[in-house]
Amino acid sequence: MSTSLNIEHGIRVNLHQILQQLIQVFLVGLTIGMTRTVVPGLSESEFGLAGKSFMSLALFVVVFGFVKAVMNLVAGHLSDRFGRRRLLVVGWLLAFPVPFLIFYAESWTWILWAMMFLGLNQGLCWSMSLNSKLDLAKSSQKGLINGFNEFSGYAAVGIAGWVTAFLAEQYGAREALLGFGLIVIGLGLSLALWKVIDTHPWSQLHQQQHSETLIAKGEKLSTVPISLKSMMIYATFEKRELVALNQAGLVEKFIDALVWVFMPVFLMNQAQSLVQASAIIAIYGVVWGGSQLITGPLSDKWGRRGLIFGGFWLCGISSILFVLVESVWAWSLLAGVMGFGMAMLYPTLGAAVADVSEPKWRASILGIYRFWRDFGYAIGALLMGVLAFYTESVIWPFYFVGVMMLLSGTWVMLAIESK
Repeated sequence: MSTSLNIEHGIRVNLHQILQQLIQVFLVGLTIGMTRTVVPGLSESEFGLAGKSFMSLALFVVVFGFVKAVMNLVAGHLSDRFGRRRLLVVGWLLAFPVPFLIFYAESWTWILWAMMFLGLNQGLCWSMSLNSKLDLAKSSQKGLINGFNEFSGYAAVGIAGWVTAFLAEQYGAREALLGFGLIVIGLGLSLALWKVIDTHPWSQLHQQQHSETLIAKGEKLSTVPISLKSMMIYATFEKRELVALNQAGLVEKFIDALVWVFMPVFLMNQAQSLVQASAIIAIYGVVWGGSQLITGPLSDKWGRRGLIFGGFWLCGISSILFVLVESVWAWSLLAGVMGFGMAMLYPTLGAAVADVSEPKWRASILGIYRFWRDFGYAIGALLMGVLAFYTESVIWPFYFVGVMMLLSGTWVMLAIESK
């Protein structure tokens, strides 16, 4: 790896390194995607969870969401101090226990430990890859970069869910996850060590340019405190736009938790096999990932608010309709609509947060946003588990998530400027 750095912003001039970072997030997406349908499928067949053990089933996503949320918060702040690449490497090292814990699991508790390590991996690796691409790109390319990042990651999530379900039927679930996981994690670590560079110098250049622009306009430099506690209070309670965006990030993960925990169970209750269910769910992930190549750049041109609001409403409506239809084509269509709604809102939310964050604190502010966003996994899965437990039905979580998405999107529509 060369130590000679040409510090200039822009996708074109930094294309090689941006491609390396896109490969990183693709591999990170494969790592989480391998757990999407196979692990819920293992809950009953391997660990004896009864069909209505909703709280036990939801708990593995609660653990993942809580750990990833905390890591997002810490990683964003640490990366501003120590750089991106070191944390990326540590994230891949923490992923290695995941396939082994699943392979040798003797109880559902082993799966919970695996999800803890997966949360550590995702919180570090996904965050560092995105921060690095934002460092390298121009300020005017934030939506495009978020679109490319989420396309790469979530297309991989969808692909891995289907591939590992197919491999599980051929070779066994544990064997499929062990082999697939070790290949992906080993490749991610190798590329992080040999091909990825640290992009903190590009972040520092962004801040220098930002400060020079403010001085030229006769404006004072920001006096927002730089401690993590102060930034947490500022982003969570004080700045109106960030409050709205952080709650939106939290609620939008409800629908991804729904897809992860309850959609496989619902589809298999409708006489769909593991591979058939994973194929429908893969449509959601692939459409989500691929469409962000369009929606990310569009948010730079058309503004953030309309795409965020529209995406939330599409997801909310499709979630409610999903349990009202009874055919494979209808489930597939609604999974695609749900994925497109996520493509509208997901990269746009991240870009909107970056819009209102100073460059030198952007990774920390984005870390706080990602803390609340991925805490949505934990809160959403917990609430859905409780709801499913007391109603003894997998259908009510779909209604709950639909209503929450409609309300959250409306909050963003009212709270942020049209830009």
